[in-house]
This record gives sequence, structure tokens and C-alpha cells, in this order.
Amino acid sequence: MKLILFLVVLPWMAVFARNFSQNFDLTWGSDRVRILNNGELLTLSLDKDSGSAFQSNNEYLFGKISVQLKLVPGYSAGTVTSYYLTSQGSTWDEMDFEFLGNLSGDPYTVHTNVTDFHTYSILWNPHVIIFYVDGTPIREFKNLDSTKVPFPESRAMRIHSSIWNADDWATKGGLIKTDWSKAPFTASFRNISAQACIWAYGSGAYPCNSNSWLAKQLDAPSLERLMWVQKHYMIYNYCIDLKRFPQGLPLECAATT
Repeated sequence: MKLILFLVVLPWMAVFARNFSQNFDLTWGSDRVRILNNGELLTLSLDKDSGSAFQSNNEYLFGKISVQLKLVPGYSAGTVTSYYLTSQGSTWDEMDFEFLGNLSGDPYTVHTNVTDFHTYSILWNPHVIIFYVDGTPIREFKNLDSTKVPFPESRAMRIHSSIWNADDWATKGGLIKTDWSKAPFTASFRNISAQACIWAYGSGAYPCNSNSWLAKQLDAPSLERLMWVQKHYMIYNYCIDLKRFPQGLPLECAATT
């Protein structure tokens, strides 16, 4: 049934890259969003008055979304930089990369060098969601048809990114606060790309069922790499946090990575 629905809708294929002057809109933050280098670089800044954000013009149902992101260097405690996909409405689907700020010199959770760009990708198809950092898978979330675990497969999503103040919880549980004397805090984005299906009813010029990423899943070497990364670098797993879920762990914890 999922395949029939997908072929009837026939979203269009989109591939865009590099230029932020096209395909994206300012969400909030006014002049705290800057587009530089003829549209090839975008920066988001946070000061004491406001953070900032942008989003894609188009909505997508399935795709591989990538961006090179340079996080706030130096002291960034209290700040959160995010890169995510989300749908709209009173109930919604969402897939997130979130980067919690730190004391000067400490590494971010998902990468160890905050002075350079790194590539963050989300692959989303009817079978699986895979999060990548510099091409290495760090998390896999499967569509388990035989269970009651929810999987995003019917709501189209936009690409979003933002930076905001969250010093009540972001760094060491809120113990380390934002130092506004070091503002503005700035994150930089480049080489954003979407090999994805634009959500549009009716027939399209490029049926999405012909794209390799639509059926992609992790092969044995990739799964081995994923397990290595999680073994050596994962510092928190909600699926073993019995204090957080005293009445029982979420359903996906029994069967997902």
C-alpha cells in the first residue's frame, strides 16, 4: 500500500546545492542571518536579543539532505545550533541534529573540531532514516512495519536550521550559562544539497522511485562502522535510561539501533 500511494503522488525530484540566495527563506532573526560569497555561504547569529533561523521554500517527502556546517567556535555554552527536517501542523514529524554549546576548548558532542566545516546528512526513505557525519553513519532508525513504532512516511517536511539561547538546560544541565560578552555567537553553512522529492500532487517530470537513495539501507561494512562509532563515541542512549522511562522503554528500543 505504501508503494502504491507513493507512485500515485509522484513528487518531483530536486537537486540543489551551494546557493542560499535561492530555495531558502529567513524564518526569524532579521539581520542576524547573512548570505555571503554570492550566496555560497550563510551565517546564523545569536545575541542577547534574538537568535536566527532559515528554512527551505520547498517541502519534501523522502530524500538525502546534506549541509556543511561550522559550529560556533570557542566559548558557546548555553547556545544550541540545530539542523533538522520537520513537517507542519498540530501533530508533526521531525528529524534533528542538535549541537549543544560548550566551554571554550571542549569538543561538541558529535564532532571534535569546532574550527572547521563538517558534513551532516540525513537520508530518509520509506525503509529507514540514517544520520551521517562526514559520510560515517552514526544512527539508524528503521521502519518496522510489523510493530507499532511510528515512522515518518506521509508528512512532507521542510529543511530548517536555527541558533538560539537555551542556557537553562543546554550545557551541563543548565549549570553553565551563556556569556553575552562573547556574543554574537555565529554558525556558518555552505554546500547545502537536497537529493529529494518535492511534495507536489499530480505527475512530475522525475518520478522519485528511480533514485538509488530511495531503497538504500546500511550494508554490512556500514553497520559495522555504525556500531564502532556508537561504542566509542556515544555518551547517552535513551534506550537504556530506565530513570527517564520508569514505566517501560519506548517500543523502538527493542528493535532499533
